[in-house]
Amino acid sequence: MKSAKKVNKSRAPKPKLSGRAHAMPFSPIRKLTPLADDAKKRGIHVYHLNIGQPDIETPGEMFDAIAKFREKVLSYGPSGGLLDLRVAVVDYYRRAGMDIDLDNVWITTGGSEAILFAFMSVCDPGDEIIVFEPFYTNYIGLATMAQVRLVPLTTKVENGFHLPSQRQIEEKITRKTRAVLINTPNNPTGTVLTEEEMYILYKVCRKHGLFLLSDEVYREFVYDGRVQISALSLPQIQDQVIVLDSISKRFSACGARVGCIINRSRKVMDEVIKFSQARLCPPTIEQVGAIAAYKNFDRYITPVISEYEHRRNFLFEGLQRIGGVYGHKPEGAFYTVLRLPVKNADKFCHWVLTDFHYDKKTVMLAPANGFYSSPNKGRNEIRIAYVLKEDDLRNALTVLEAALSDFKG
Repeated sequence: MKSAKKVNKSRAPKPKLSGRAHAMPFSPIRKLTPLADDAKKRGIHVYHLNIGQPDIETPGEMFDAIAKFREKVLSYGPSGGLLDLRVAVVDYYRRAGMDIDLDNVWITTGGSEAILFAFMSVCDPGDEIIVFEPFYTNYIGLATMAQVRLVPLTTKVENGFHLPSQRQIEEKITRKTRAVLINTPNNPTGTVLTEEEMYILYKVCRKHGLFLLSDEVYREFVYDGRVQISALSLPQIQDQVIVLDSISKRFSACGARVGCIINRSRKVMDEVIKFSQARLCPPTIEQVGAIAAYKNFDRYITPVISEYEHRRNFLFEGLQRIGGVYGHKPEGAFYTVLRLPVKNADKFCHWVLTDFHYDKKTVMLAPANGFYSSPNKGRNEIRIAYVLKEDDLRNALTVLEAALSDFKG
């Protein structure tokens, strides 16, 4: 019997990771978490203004419904989601004035999966989607997964991050453009698109045959008597509108991972369900909880909206007392992007966690450059999520003012 030849380890090929993996970015919202954890180990209290994790209680009906779930086998569910949840979503949209049917709704594993499925349904690898920056940072990661190129069009803090003109939007359209992506109310800016802006988007998408992907996760969170205008209300391009939604913010249930994708075209929805079938089904138990939450929507949501509007007003009253901070009062959601009197907000956000505290307290912020894909944008801006109670916001503002006074970067 011949002995096996020894392998020359120095010549053995090494496995390589994909280019997609290398291109996948770390989350700019979460990348400072290790620094915050270290600060806490040093006995410093950290006020988290960096992430949209509401502290408002999830509806008790969700937990009650989950606790009463008594199936003997937790089996696979329908790929498009539980029928009762789809019915609840249809009822919710109809009460909001949108005429949709059961066949127009598929349930997804969170809003993120809805976005990913939309990208992959309307684009081939290398195709383009126009997006207005600053934008929800996870769009970049999801586009990388789908091998889609996001084409940014920059909005500015000076006009509250509202859209540029129709001409400027059309200048970004190429033969590879397949869709326009919007988020209203917006994360990270809090901007709510006006009726005029929605009409501009309608004209662009109709004229050029583009899909309009509308992320409407924060639909309820609009203030000062404003009304969120859903893309589903736009005429004549109904088959081109794909709405992306989630219960995460609506019911303060970020960990449930239940979202949905909505479109009125049977052809589009038949393509989307293929991706749904490939991942088998969304989580059953969380869907059971979501059904109960939607049944109690009206009772739950009104005081929640009032609380966030109060927090926004309190935050901006405090910000006006801090010299050099500039930003517009957000019209919706629970975020705002602010310009700081610093050259590099990224360094500032690191510094407040590693080298600063005020009476053993500090703040965790999100550098806004991570919400842009154009280079060198947002370098002196931060995103704040006002998801803390009034007392915590008051303390966080005191710490922020002290930090800006001490920072030498």
